[in-house]
Amino acid sequence: MTQFIYAIESLSVWVGRAFGWCILVLTFSVSYEVFVRYVLNSPTVWAFDVMVQMYGALFLMAGPYALAQDSHVRGDVLYRLFSVKWQARVDFVLYLLFFFPGILALFWFGWEIASDSWRYEEVSWNSPARIQIYFFKTLIPLAGFLLILQGLAELARCWRAMQSGVWMERLSDVKETEDMLMEQSN
Repeated sequence: MTQFIYAIESLSVWVGRAFGWCILVLTFSVSYEVFVRYVLNSPTVWAFDVMVQMYGALFLMAGPYALAQDSHVRGDVLYRLFSVKWQARVDFVLYLLFFFPGILALFWFGWEIASDSWRYEEVSWNSPARIQIYFFKTLIPLAGFLLILQGLAELARCWRAMQSGVWMERLSDVKETEDMLMEQSN
């Protein structure tokens, strides 16, 4: 079970890191557009589209990464007071009742949206450049699929915690500065 959990978590982290490069593309396209628009008075027709698509890709593909790193927002006023076994039970039930129905809907309807987009070879109507957007709409069901996989790993993680009373360690990646400072002070 540990190999299963870590294999899926590794995939989610790898995809998150790969799509993290969208931030760089987004930064350069915004900077370029600001420069040519306000300094050279020659705005582009493509920069807005690049910005929207890079942000959308980053937003979609960061979901599985954030879930793998346990960095989604959690209202844990009472939750943190529970024992690990009860935390795992609560998480397990919430994944089954809320997470999976929502993510299955994202995957199912995202698949329909992407299929239609590919069939029509959809282009952006909001753009003077009329760029093709069916490639990017494919990321909707892909993100749903990766979230389903990561959700299965989270269920397995919960199951293990219900049995052992200890949460499995997560694969380490980048950390918030405040978390690093707290670790150094201990």
